[in-house]
Parts: sequence; C-alpha cells; structure tokens
Amino acid sequence: MSPLEQVLAHAATAPPSCGSVRVIAIDGRSGSGKTSLAREVAHAWDSPLVSMDSIYPGWSGLAAAPDLLLAHVLHPLARGDQPAVPTWDWLAERPGPVLPLAVDDRLVVEGCGATVGQAGGLAGTRVWLDGPADLRRQRAIARDGAVFEEHWEMWAEQEAAVFAADHTRERAHLTLGMAEAEGPA
Repeated sequence: MSPLEQVLAHAATAPPSCGSVRVIAIDGRSGSGKTSLAREVAHAWDSPLVSMDSIYPGWSGLAAAPDLLLAHVLHPLARGDQPAVPTWDWLAERPGPVLPLAVDDRLVVEGCGATVGQAGGLAGTRVWLDGPADLRRQRAIARDGAVFEEHWEMWAEQEAAVFAADHTRERAHLTLGMAEAEGPA
C-alpha cells in the first residue's frame, strides 16, 4: 500500500477530531517529504492544505508555531468558528497578513510541529515522516537553497528539542520513511 493509500485508509476510519472536521497532520524533520505527501493527500482528499512554513514566526520560531496553529486554525475549527492562517513575512522578518481559511469537513496540515502538543490531539490522523539526516539535509537545501543552508543547524536543534520533549514521533498513527514517501522534500 502506498503512503497516500495508508494515510487515506487511516483517515477513513478516524472520526472527526476537530469539531466536525477531520484533520490529517503530517509532521517530521526537515527534508523528509512532508510537503510532497501533504499535497498528494490534500488533492486526493479534496481538502485545503495549511503549511506550517507560513506560520513559523521566523527561523527561531518552531516551538511557537504549534500554539499559533491552535489559536488561529484548530481551536476555531473545533468551536465551529472561522479559521484563519497567520503568516510570516520571511523577507521583512515580521508577521504577515492573517489569511481566511475556507474549510468544510476536511483539512490537511503539514510541517515540522504540525502534531506537537495539543495540535496533535486535534488531528485524527497523525503521520510522521523520517529519514537519514544527511539525505534530509541534501533534499531541503536542494529545495530551499542557500537561505535554508545557513539556518540548517539552528533549525535541526529546534526540531530535536521540540520533538524530544513532545515525543511527537511516538504519538504518530503512521510512521513512514523517506523511501516510502518519495518525491522532493
């Protein structure tokens, strides 16, 4: 069974987890293939996709991002209110606009921290993608170029701290390796 099929099969049996909305959240270390898999899932599931890359408040903001996801997207959905996605203007290094998010009964969230803390409890399907650090780094740098390369070590340290404290990988419903979730990071 392909990664896409595995995720959709789990989601088909999971009850709504965020009010009346079914949420699939794809988490893992940088360069593991989260974005590619999430795009496939969102397309096949006919749902909007929220990327944590839009939410992180800067290069040192990984630990703060799950709370922003909760406050602006997941908690409003759970209450039946209108969600919105806070954004970060990476060039100006300051908050960007808050964008309205149209969600019917399904949502896909992807990115480092998408299932951390309470955000994980509101995802009916939690997916963890992983792979060797050297391959993940190579893929991430190929994707994002020199901009990410200069921040790789700092970001990797944040990932290690956040994921270890949260036991994120261990709380996943599905754990997939990079070979299973092929494609660009």
